[in-house]
Amino acid sequence: MANNNPQHVVTGRVRLSFVHLFAPHANPNGGEAKYSTTILVPKSDMATKQRIDAAIQAAINAGVSSRWNGIRPPQVAIPVHDGDGARPSDGMPFGAECKGHWVFTASSKQPPQVVDLGLNPIIAQTEIYSGVYAKVSVQFFPYANSGKKGIGCGLGNVQKVEDGEPLGNRTTAADDFGSDPNWHSQQPPAQPGYVPPAQPAYTPTVQPGYAPQPAYVPSMQPSRQPYPSQPIQYDPITGLPISGGIMGL
Repeated sequence: MANNNPQHVVTGRVRLSFVHLFAPHANPNGGEAKYSTTILVPKSDMATKQRIDAAIQAAINAGVSSRWNGIRPPQVAIPVHDGDGARPSDGMPFGAECKGHWVFTASSKQPPQVVDLGLNPIIAQTEIYSGVYAKVSVQFFPYANSGKKGIGCGLGNVQKVEDGEPLGNRTTAADDFGSDPNWHSQQPPAQPGYVPPAQPAYTPTVQPGYAPQPAYVPSMQPSRQPYPSQPIQYDPITGLPISGGIMGL
């Protein structure tokens, strides 16, 4: 069923950044936690930009009667910014991903429906990330807060239409570690100009007065020779060999 609210817009193909669609996120500067995303509309999509401009104008007209006491403020804060210009918050340039786009942020206290091209709910949160392409329904509304008057942007629902290059510096495990089968044979690269220190030759410490003992060489024992045999003596009286007794006996 079509939404005939002139402040309501369904974008064409846009890119999402700073995605917080599955859990509310609080601004670091304070404020209530909300579901939110930053929407990048290509400047080439003039049809979406015209619908956004018309919705903002309708919100301004509604604000004159409902929020601003019948008077249009001389300066109405508009939520859509030129991605080729400077951020209104700090005057710094927008990120590189914003170049060539119109940039605005939509938020809601209620969780949006997040679906695929078949309108099936997307459960896996990894399917929706900063850099994904989607269509988004938003609604512009007037506000008056702390003396500031302007137009805000409420977040409706999100339909993922295409994967995109993730934004930011986050890498995957495959990016970090790869799958090199020769990792175990690789040596860490040498640092430029690094020369490993030479190891000094080992010199044993000699105590004063110490004389090293000559190396032990086992002596060769002479082969054992039998005692020289004594000549046989004969008893001159008996004529018999003397065997250790007294001659003549």
